[in-house]
Amino acid sequence: MRIVDIEQAKADLTRLIAEAASGEPFVIAVDGKPLVKVIAADPPATATGRRLGFMEGQFTIPDDFDRLGAAEIETMFHQDG
Repeated sequence: MRIVDIEQAKADLTRLIAEAASGEPFVIAVDGKPLVKVIAADPPATATGRRLGFMEGQFTIPDDFDRLGAAEIETMFHQDG
C-alpha cells in the first residue's frame, strides 16, 4: 500500500481520493509515521425493488373493492349545501 506524506496528500487530495475510490487505498503519514488509511467506502446497499407476491395468501381483496362506498360518495356529491 502506498504511503503518502501529509503535505503531498494536501496538494494532491482530489487525485488521491479518486484513486482510493477506484480501489487503490493509501496511507497518509506524518514524519514518516502512518497516521490514517484512506480506502473506498462500501457502496450503499441497492434496493432490491418491489417484492411482488411477498404477502400472498395473507389477505383477500373483495371483487367490488373499487366500488366500496360508491353509494355514500354519490350521496355526498348530490346533497344540497
